[in-house]
Amino acid sequence: MQKLFFNQISIYKIVTVGMVLFIALGSGLPAFAQEDGVAVEATEMGWQDRVDEKFGVLVSFIEPVLFYSVWENGDEDIQVKVPLIIVILVLGGIFFTFRYGFVNLLLFRHAFDVVRGKYDDPEDEGEISHFQALTSALAATVGLGNIAGVALAISAGGPGAIFWMWLTAFFGMSMKFSSCTLAQVYRQIQPDGHVLGGPMVYLKKGIAERVPSLAFVGVVFSPLFAVLTIGAALGGGNLFQANQTYKIVAQMTGTEGQTWFALAVGLVLATLVAIVVIGGIKRIGEVTQYLVPIMCVGYVGICLAIVFMNIGEVPALLSSIFTQAFNPDAAYGGLIGVLVIGMQRAAFSNEAGLGSAAIAHAAAKTDEPIREGVVAMLGPFIDTIVVCTMTALAILCTNAHLGVEGLEGVEITAKAFGSVHSFLPYFLMAAVFIFAYSTLISWSYYGERAVEFLFGRAGLMPYRIIFVIIVVMGPLLSLKSVVDFSDMMLLSMAFPNILGMIFLSGKVRKLKNDYVARLKSGEMVKTK
Repeated sequence: MQKLFFNQISIYKIVTVGMVLFIALGSGLPAFAQEDGVAVEATEMGWQDRVDEKFGVLVSFIEPVLFYSVWENGDEDIQVKVPLIIVILVLGGIFFTFRYGFVNLLLFRHAFDVVRGKYDDPEDEGEISHFQALTSALAATVGLGNIAGVALAISAGGPGAIFWMWLTAFFGMSMKFSSCTLAQVYRQIQPDGHVLGGPMVYLKKGIAERVPSLAFVGVVFSPLFAVLTIGAALGGGNLFQANQTYKIVAQMTGTEGQTWFALAVGLVLATLVAIVVIGGIKRIGEVTQYLVPIMCVGYVGICLAIVFMNIGEVPALLSSIFTQAFNPDAAYGGLIGVLVIGMQRAAFSNEAGLGSAAIAHAAAKTDEPIREGVVAMLGPFIDTIVVCTMTALAILCTNAHLGVEGLEGVEITAKAFGSVHSFLPYFLMAAVFIFAYSTLISWSYYGERAVEFLFGRAGLMPYRIIFVIIVVMGPLLSLKSVVDFSDMMLLSMAFPNILGMIFLSGKVRKLKNDYVARLKSGEMVKTK
C-alpha cells in the first residue's frame, strides 16, 4: 500500500510534463467552435485561440469545484456567492490564530527585532538572512493585487471592503507563521548548502512523522502541491505579470497593439529576470532586500502625499470604512457581499494560506524555526494592512472609485494619482513594472524548488529556459483561459497546505510555547 502511494509521485511528474506539452502543442490540435448549436472545426482560429479554448474546457471543470458556492443570496439583481476556497482560507486563518494563542499579537513586536538582525547568527545553516527571506516573499505578493486589486475591491464592494481585507490579513498572519515555521522544521539542506523546503517537503515528512497511519496523505499532498506551484509560477507568477505590465505601459505610452513594443517589453523583463534567477535564492535575496523596501516606501510615500493633500477628507472616509463594513449600501450586495469581496481581494494579495512564501522562508539562516515564522507573519501585515491601505486611502480621498464604469482596477488607481498631478500616473506605471518584476523573480524561485522536488536538479535548467521564454511571450499573448487556469492552481495550493498544516499544528504549538517561555525567561540573548 505504502509503495503504491509513493509510486504516485511518478504520476504527478507525468502530469507536469503533460501540462507543458499541452500548452506547446495546443496549436496543432483541432479546435472546434459553436455555430448554430453545432460543433464545427474552427480552421480559421489562430493558435492562441485554440490553446485558450482548450484551457477553457479545463477551467469549466475546475471552477465549479474551486468556486463552489457554499451560500448564495438568490437575488437576481445583485447576486452574492460565497466560494468554498474563500471559506477555507478564512476558517484556516481563524483556526490557526486561536490554535497558537494569537501569536500574531503575542510576538508581533519581537518579529521586528528579528528582522532587524538582533538575533542573527552567521553560523546558522541557511542561504539568506531573515530580512532577505521576508523581502523575497514580499516581492512575490506586493504587486498588481495591491494596486489593481484594492481598486476592484472598493469599486465592487465600497469602502467597507477594506475593513474585511484588514481582518483577513490579521488572521492570515497566523497561517503564514504556521507554514513558514514548518518549512524551517522540515527543510532539507543539500550537500552544496542550498535549501529545499516548503509545503511539498513538510507535507510529506511532517505528516509521516506526526501521524504515521496517514503517511499516504502527505505522499499525495506533497507532489500535488509541487505540480500546482509550477503551474502557478508559469501562469499567474509569470504570464499574467508580463502581459499586464505590457498593457499598462502601452496604455501610458500610446503604443497599444504594436507588436514590436510588446516584444521589447518582454525582452527587457526576460533579461532582467534571467540575470537574477540564474543566481538562485542568494541573488534574489540580494536584489529584493533593496528593491522591495525602495518600491514600498516610494509607493506608500506617494499615496501619503495624496492623503495629506486631501487631509480634510480623511476622518469621513475612515469612518465610512467601518460603517459600510457592517451597514453597507444595498448597491454593494449587502453585508455578505462586501465581506466576501474584501476577503477575496486580501487572499489574492497576500497569499496567506497558500504556502508559497514558506518556500523562500525555508532558506533563511536560523536554528529557531519559530523565529522565521514570526518574521513571515509580517508579510500579510506589510502587504495588506500597510500597502493596500495606502492605495485605498489614495482612491477614497480623490473619489476615484466613483463613476468608474468601463475602467479596470489599475486605471482607477491611475485616476486617483492623476487627480493630483499629471505626471503621477507615470510613477504608477514605473511602480507596476517594478512590482511585476519582483513578482517574476520570486515566483521563478518557487517554481524551481517545486521542479527540484519532482525531478531533481536536472530539471532546473529546462524550467529556467521555459520560464524566461514565457516572460518574452507574455506581452504577445492574450490567453485568458490559460491565466484563469493558472490562477486556479494558485488558489488550489491552499487545499493541501491548510489541511496538512492542521495535522501538524500540534508540533508548531509546542515549539511556539517553548520559544515564548525561553524568550520571556531571558534565555535568548540578542547578538546586536
